[in-house]
Amino acid sequence: MKTTAQCPYHSTGDAPAVKLKPPGAWPPGPQPGITGWGLLRQMSRDLLGAMRRWQASYGGLVHLRIWPEHQIVVTDPALARELLVQHHQALIRWERGIEVFSQLHGHSVLIAEGEPWRVKRLALQPNFAPKPSAALVPAIAARAERALSAWLPGAWPVEQALTTLTMEVIAGMAFSGDITAEAPAAAQALHDVSVAANREFFWPFNLPRWLPSQRAKHRAMAYIDALIARHIHARVQAPRDSWPDDLLSRLLALHADDAAAWPLSAVRDECMTTFLAGHETAAATMTWWMWCMAANPQAQQQARDEVRRHLQGRAPVAADIAALPYVAATLQETMRLYPAAPVLISRRSTAPITLGGWQIPARTIFTVPVQLMQHDARWFPEPQLFRPERFLDDAQHAPRGAYMPFGTGPRICLGQHLVMAEMTVIAAMVLQRFALAPVEGVAPPVPVMNVTLRPQQPLALQLTKLQR
Repeated sequence: MKTTAQCPYHSTGDAPAVKLKPPGAWPPGPQPGITGWGLLRQMSRDLLGAMRRWQASYGGLVHLRIWPEHQIVVTDPALARELLVQHHQALIRWERGIEVFSQLHGHSVLIAEGEPWRVKRLALQPNFAPKPSAALVPAIAARAERALSAWLPGAWPVEQALTTLTMEVIAGMAFSGDITAEAPAAAQALHDVSVAANREFFWPFNLPRWLPSQRAKHRAMAYIDALIARHIHARVQAPRDSWPDDLLSRLLALHADDAAAWPLSAVRDECMTTFLAGHETAAATMTWWMWCMAANPQAQQQARDEVRRHLQGRAPVAADIAALPYVAATLQETMRLYPAAPVLISRRSTAPITLGGWQIPARTIFTVPVQLMQHDARWFPEPQLFRPERFLDDAQHAPRGAYMPFGTGPRICLGQHLVMAEMTVIAAMVLQRFALAPVEGVAPPVPVMNVTLRPQQPLALQLTKLQR
């Protein structure tokens, strides 16, 4: 069996006609009080919980008045997709979110807008297409083999181990680097930056770096920046005919051809975004996948049986990715329950938008909490249950827009094909080697948002070594 498509970006269906509301009218929403800052406090304490309550009370479009802004929370799948696909030209990334991310990402494709974004996306996209992603499978499998050989039976810190592994995989893809020795410190630095960023989204501006409260964040940022800079410097100093065929070499070739369009700072920014985003999505998802497997032994065994039947104990190759539909379905169901980005980066409209009959003026902020749609019982019956069968061909499909773990529209995640290949390989190799179970006496993990969705406490699982 094949799995269903990851993202319904290429749908062509038109939305049904709806009656227009009068200009100046807003969708329903909670009472803001004088300033609406109480709503902001609710979101800063529990963003998803607040939005879930408002969705239950007011529906798929919720208006928040938080002075001086108007914000719309979109949880109707058709309207979320219409917003991000049909109206994408009237949207930019929310400025405050970009201010926070740009501290580390610079002006990369994640941050850029308009023509600079289109130029960067066009240059980078071939590196992350399905065929180049499949070509990396042997390297992914080799790094996974080395990492998994060090895993020991008993209670094992799987979240830390997976973060290190995915970091090593993306470092190999991006700049052919071996960061085994640096990965633990880099992972801690990234954690510190993520915790700080999650707080700063709700602040009106960045605090001065000389404040004592900001020192740890800036030390962490400096460590990551130095890590990337070392790889760029080493490559620039080497003879060009010795450069490996990786993302860094291709970016440096762009720099050599047009240094004005691709200065070394732009090369640094794209390497940084690839390194950070490239490992974080996979690390967060694989951590939750390990928990889902441990908590659902029947699904774990069914996935393992598929791996054993097809791979016969060998390492996966690119052709095996499509031949493991149930393993892919377990990953897709994990991303439904625990999307790495449970709330997409908010957008601001640059022109009036009509959505669901509401005539919404320019400069409105739009927020799409993906997790709420993916946990909606209307689209996914018994949404809290782990049911990989939802993503097999004979399953009843949810409406377009209800499932978008990689986002949708022109700004859909650039690395989705690479991430799916990487996660499928690692999942298959874990299932070959270990049986997974919760650690006795330890409570189930509690999801918290630190840019991505992670367990509140580092996840450890009970591993039992298997014969391949």
